Amino acid sequence: MIDFGRVLTAMIVPFHPDGRVNFELVEQLAVHLVNHGTETLVICGTTGESPTLTWDEEYELFQVVQQAVSQTSAKVMAGTGSNSTHEAIRATQKASALGLDGSLQVVPYYNKPPQAGLERHFRAIAEACPEFPLMLYNIPGRTGVNLEAETVARLAELPNVVAIKEASGSLERASEIRRLTNPEFAIYSGDDTLTLPLLSVGGKGVVSVASHLVGDRLQEMIQAFDAGRNAEATAIHLQLLPLFHALFLTTNPIPVKCALQQLGWPVGSPRSPLCDAPDSVVQSIQTVLKQLNLLH
Repeated sequence: MIDFGRVLTAMIVPFHPDGRVNFELVEQLAVHLVNHGTETLVICGTTGESPTLTWDEEYELFQVVQQAVSQTSAKVMAGTGSNSTHEAIRATQKASALGLDGSLQVVPYYNKPPQAGLERHFRAIAEACPEFPLMLYNIPGRTGVNLEAETVARLAELPNVVAIKEASGSLERASEIRRLTNPEFAIYSGDDTLTLPLLSVGGKGVVSVASHLVGDRLQEMIQAFDAGRNAEATAIHLQLLPLFHALFLTTNPIPVKCALQQLGWPVGSPRSPLCDAPDSVVQSIQTVLKQLNLLH
C-alpha cells in the first residue's frame, strides 16, 4: 500500500501580479517544501485555491510540480474532487494517466448529498480508477455536509481508498473512524492544531498549511511522539500553536500567503473573491513569525 508519509503540504499556488499562475515560483516552492519536511505535495486543494483555477491550469500545475520534484522521493497528490461525480471521474482519470501518486477527493460541496449519495460518488470514482490511490477529504465547514464515520468505513473497504483528510475539527469523529477501519487505512489531520492529538488516537500525520513555514518542526514533533518523547512533542506543539492559530485568522490561504510574502516569497495575492490580509492579520502574523525566529 502506498505511503504518503507523515507531513503532507496543501500547497499554495503563487500568482503573478496580473493573476496568472507563476509556474517558475511553483517549481521553486515545491522543491523548498520537499527540502524542509514535506513528503507529499497536495496540489489544487483548498489552500491551492482550486475553486478559482481552471482545469487546464490544474493539469499544468500537476505536471510542473511532478517534474520539479522528480529527482526526490516526494510524492504528488492531485486535488481532483468535484461536486459532479462525472467531472471528478474525468479529472481523476487524467491525473492517474499523468502518473501522479494519488488523488484528494473532497466531499461534494453546495449540492449537499445524503450519505448514500456520498458513498455512490466516491465508490464510482474509485471504481473508475481502480489502480489509483484516493484520499477522502472531509471538511464540512466548507462543503456543508459531513462524511459520517460509517460511510468512511464502508469506502475504506475499497482497495484504492487508502486514507482520509479529516478536517471536521472533531477528535471524537476521527477516533470513530479509527475504530471502524483497518489499521492500514491512514487518517490525516486537516487541522494543524489537531495533528499531535490525532496521533494519540491512531492518526498517521497531517495535511498541513503550517508546513509551508515549519515543515521540519512538524516532522520533529511527530518523530518525538513516535519515539515516546511525549513531553518534547507537546513542547513543539505548544510552541507552534500561535502560528497554527494565526494562519486561520481569516480565510485560508490568505494568511499563509501573507506569511510567505513576509519571508520573501513573492507569491502574489489570492484570486478574487479572496483578497489580501487586512493590516491586523499582517501584524499578527509578523509577530508570530518573529517569536518563532522565522523573521528577523
